[in-house]
Amino acid sequence: MRPEGRSETDSLYFTYPHFDAPVRSTGSGNPAPVAIVGAGPIGMTAALGLAREGIRSILFDNKSTFNDGSRAICIARSSINIFERIGAAAPFLEKALGWTTGRSFYRGTQILEFQMPDSASEKYRPMYNLQQQYIEQFLWNAVEKEPLIEVRWQSEVAGVSDHDSTVQLKVTDPNGIYTLNADWVLAADGARSQMRKMRGLRLKGDNYEGRYVIADVQMPHDYPTIRRALFDPDCRRGATILIHKQPDDIWRIDYQLADDEDGAHAMEEATVRASVTAVLEEIGYDGPWELEWWSTYSANTLALDDYRDGRIFFIGDSAHIVPIFGVRGLNNGLADAHNIAWKLGWVLNGKAAPSLLDSYTPERRGATLDVFANATQSARFMTPPTRGWTLMRDAALNLALSHPFAGRLANPRQMTPYTYADSPAVIADDPMFNGGPVAGAILPDAQCEAGHLVDLLGAGFSVVVFNETLADAINLEGVKVILLPQDSEGAQRLAAGADSVYLIRPDLHIAARWHTATPIQIADGLTHALTGATI
Repeated sequence: MRPEGRSETDSLYFTYPHFDAPVRSTGSGNPAPVAIVGAGPIGMTAALGLAREGIRSILFDNKSTFNDGSRAICIARSSINIFERIGAAAPFLEKALGWTTGRSFYRGTQILEFQMPDSASEKYRPMYNLQQQYIEQFLWNAVEKEPLIEVRWQSEVAGVSDHDSTVQLKVTDPNGIYTLNADWVLAADGARSQMRKMRGLRLKGDNYEGRYVIADVQMPHDYPTIRRALFDPDCRRGATILIHKQPDDIWRIDYQLADDEDGAHAMEEATVRASVTAVLEEIGYDGPWELEWWSTYSANTLALDDYRDGRIFFIGDSAHIVPIFGVRGLNNGLADAHNIAWKLGWVLNGKAAPSLLDSYTPERRGATLDVFANATQSARFMTPPTRGWTLMRDAALNLALSHPFAGRLANPRQMTPYTYADSPAVIADDPMFNGGPVAGAILPDAQCEAGHLVDLLGAGFSVVVFNETLADAINLEGVKVILLPQDSEGAQRLAAGADSVYLIRPDLHIAARWHTATPIQIADGLTHALTGATI
C-alpha cells in the first residue's frame, strides 16, 4: 500500500515502467519450446538461464509493470553467482549493499553479533540488500536484450491442458483470447499460483500464527548495513522487529503484530505511521522520514508434494512458501529457476537424457524441506507459535543478558545452498577424501592467479584437476578442464590430492568427486550426471 494521494506505483525513489499488451495476439501454434508463466524474478531468471543454453522461451505476466514495494530484499552469494552465470550480475553489484553482520537486541541490550562466513577467497559477499523493484528491473534489462526471450505483458494464462507431447495454454489479453502450445511450461506465478489451481494441486504444510507488517521508509539514517533484530522492545512488548538498510536511503522495518491486534486497523496509514514512529524512537532516530510503502505477511512452511506435473514444472513460490527468516524465499526460488533451466536446456539440445528432468523435484524439494527444517527453528524463535514456545524463547533471551552463549539462539541461520547428496544425478561421495565439499554441494570459491575459481568455470560442465598429465588425458565434448596447482588455495579448499578430480555442473554444484580418478571414470561420471543412471 501507498500513502493517501499516491498511486500503487508512485514511489519516492523508483520509476516504474509501463508495459503495453502485445499488439496482436498470436494464434494457435508453438512460438517457443518453453512457456514461462510469471515474469517476476524467478520467471525472468529461468528465461535467461534457458537463453544461455540457446533455448527460446515466451514469458507471460498479467501485470503491466513490476511488483510494487521492496518485498524480497536479501540476495545471497549463491544467487549473485546465478546472476553472473546468466549474464546479469553487474548492475546488482553496483547498486546493492553488501553485508556480513547481524545484531540482536533484547529489551534494548545487545545479546548477539554474528558474522556470516566471508573471506578474500570469495568473489562475492555473503548477502546483499536490494529492493525487489531493482531486482526485477536489472533482470528485465537483461531479458530485453535477449532475442531468444519474448515477453507478453498484460497477458493472463486462464487455462491449461495437455495435448499429446505439448501443453496448451489459453491466454487472455486486452486484444482477446487465444491458445498457444509449448513443449514445456514453467509455472513461476507466485504464492497465489493460478497454474497450481488449474492443475488441481495444493500446497501442504504448516501455517504460523505470527503476523508482520512490512514498512519501507526513506530517511538519512547513518547506521551501517547490518541486520538488526529487536526482541521485546519497549515500543512493542512481546514482539519482534527486524530492520534492514537498502539503497536510496530506504529502510525496511518489519514489526510483529500482537495476537489481539486487529489486522485491518494495523494496516491503516495512521496506524502504520504511529508504529514506525515508535520503532524509530526505539533505535534512537529522531530525524525526518517519509513513508514509502507497506504490506503484511505471516510465516508459512508450505510445498507441493511434487514440483513436476507432466510437462509443467513449478518454480519459486508456486512450488513452495517459506518463512522470510534467514532470507530463504527469493534465494530458494532463484535456485529452482537455475536448476530447471540448465537441465531443460540440455535436454532440449539433445545433450542430456529426458531422465535428467526427474532429478528436479528430488533436488529442489529436498532443498525446500531443508529450508523448512532451518526456517522453522528461526520462525519458532522469532514468532513463537504457542505459550510454551514463548516461555522458552523469553527464558533464553533473559539468559542471554548475562550468558553470551544463549544469545546464539537468536541467530537466524542465514540461507546456505543445499547439498544434493541424494540426487539421482549425483554420484555418491568418495570416502577417501579427508575434507572439502562433498558431492552434491556447491563449489566453494577460491583465489587463483587469474582471479577466482568461479571465473574459470565453463558455461556447461567443468572438470577441476590438479595433475597436468591427467588434464591432458581428459577429452570430453563441451567440458572445460581447469588445472589448479597442487599448492594452490583451490586445492587446499577442495582437500585435493595430485590425482583428485571434481566434476562441476552448470549450476556450480558438484556432480561427482574422486580422490583418484581415470579419464574413463570421469566420462562415466558425466554420463551419470546427464542421465541419473548408474554406469
